[in-house]
Amino acid sequence: MFQALLDPVMGNLGLSALVACIPLVAFFIMLLGVKAKAHISAVVALVVALIVAIIGFQMPADLALVSATQGAAFGAFPIVYIICMAVWFYEVTVVSGRSEDLRKFFDQVGGGDIRIQAMMIAFCFGGLLEALAGFGAPIAVTATMILALGVKPKKAALAVLLANTAPVAYGAVATPITTAGNMVANVTGDAAGTAAHVAAIVGYQAPVFAMFVPFILVVILDGKQGAKDCWLPAFVVGISFAITQWWCSNHFAYELTDVIASLVGLAAIVVFMRFWKPKGVDGVRERFGLPPMAESEQSDLNAGRTFMALVPYLIVVVVFGVCKLGIPGILAQTDIKIPWPLISGGAILSAAGSDPGTTFNLNLLSTPGTMLLAAGLITALVYTLNTENGRYSMTMGAAIKAIGSTFYRMRFSALTIVLVLSLAYVMNFSGQTISIGDFLSGSGPVFPAISPVLGWVGTAVTGSDTSANALFAGLQYSAALSNPALSGVTPDLFLAANTMGGVVGKMISPQSLAIAAVATQEREADIMKNVLPWSIAFLVGTCILVALQASVLTFILP
Repeated sequence: MFQALLDPVMGNLGLSALVACIPLVAFFIMLLGVKAKAHISAVVALVVALIVAIIGFQMPADLALVSATQGAAFGAFPIVYIICMAVWFYEVTVVSGRSEDLRKFFDQVGGGDIRIQAMMIAFCFGGLLEALAGFGAPIAVTATMILALGVKPKKAALAVLLANTAPVAYGAVATPITTAGNMVANVTGDAAGTAAHVAAIVGYQAPVFAMFVPFILVVILDGKQGAKDCWLPAFVVGISFAITQWWCSNHFAYELTDVIASLVGLAAIVVFMRFWKPKGVDGVRERFGLPPMAESEQSDLNAGRTFMALVPYLIVVVVFGVCKLGIPGILAQTDIKIPWPLISGGAILSAAGSDPGTTFNLNLLSTPGTMLLAAGLITALVYTLNTENGRYSMTMGAAIKAIGSTFYRMRFSALTIVLVLSLAYVMNFSGQTISIGDFLSGSGPVFPAISPVLGWVGTAVTGSDTSANALFAGLQYSAALSNPALSGVTPDLFLAANTMGGVVGKMISPQSLAIAAVATQEREADIMKNVLPWSIAFLVGTCILVALQASVLTFILP
């Protein structure tokens, strides 16, 4: 039997916490200093974590290695499964040819105003892609679409990176929040309940930023003139998205928060544009080097094709609504609880003497990944039955074949996630995370103000809010529990803070910068120079907001 200790290194908590940081430092050095690939950096960090666990934290080698395998299993299923199914779901629309109609729809609704079209694509459609896929897909897709409108590459890169911040917390069907809940399930005893509460708290944070992002986008695209001409539609999109994001995260299925918020934001601007005509359209087209609206190509898009382009996202809302609100109990009954070999049954105990979470939950039907699979198959069937005289090419065989190609294309991202989760489990089970958390709890009332920084750093380095929560959720939770100054504050606030820190760190992650650079053919260093001040400003705002919610605004938290 092994029980984790808070201060195994020479009986000193500070020194133990310092040693426990070595795997994370190794990961950051490999990724930023050596500039190694993310999965290579994760391998090195995992090896270092195993060495620290065995030598520094006196964990038996066999238990440390088996702990890593449970983390890998959780990373593979459900995390990688969810992400790959989300990316495949979007791929179905690409294979069918309907994604091009969606682009034409944005052209038509925007009334020829590039600023409004870009706002719809980067914010609304990008939010939808982030909600379903995440992991860089929204940046790559929306950057290409915005460039096609005539936006300059540098502005396009900055716009899509900023727009990608608002939906990240609930990205990939809220995988970051689900991960946070699972990482502290050994303490709470209720992973799903914890995740739902964290999602609700994030619903009081993310909308604060979301309502301003569309306005920032039009300023980036067209400066003061953009703000003067387009502040009203930007406000309509931002406020409708923010209110829906709050409502859905607190009163509906939180996994669908950004799917529904993006669709509502899109619907709001479509309706609004029927009663409001954009100002200075020819002037902005001239500044962007485009012909006047009267000379531009007219779209052949009709109502039927528009509806079919939007059908996949309506289907996914219905499927998740049924599964999460209608039959969640039935689906949960099919979950298979697997005590992990060698480490379950009291072989490993936390510092508090409890099971740290050595039972693996194989939730084949209740996972969002299976719901996305069902929604994708239904979408493929609908498209197969509606080819419109050969205009669109879609078969069930092509859709199913795309599943394999999606997993292959995502293999290195998937490997990184599996390795990061292995790293997180080794650090958690050996006591490394709890040592760091207990040491940080000594920061007292200052801790809420620095809590989001951990998520910001984690996501900036790994490129994934999910990975940042896997690394730091346990640390944040333990730090909050053991901090006397935070006795009246729910520790779930700091899981939300870690998630929100990751939201604003996503835009400067090497992965996001690389994707934006490839899509726009701009240098990563130039993009980083433009986006870093925004990321820091958003981080400062997040830190202030969390500090207020932990002190004078505790009454607003769910």
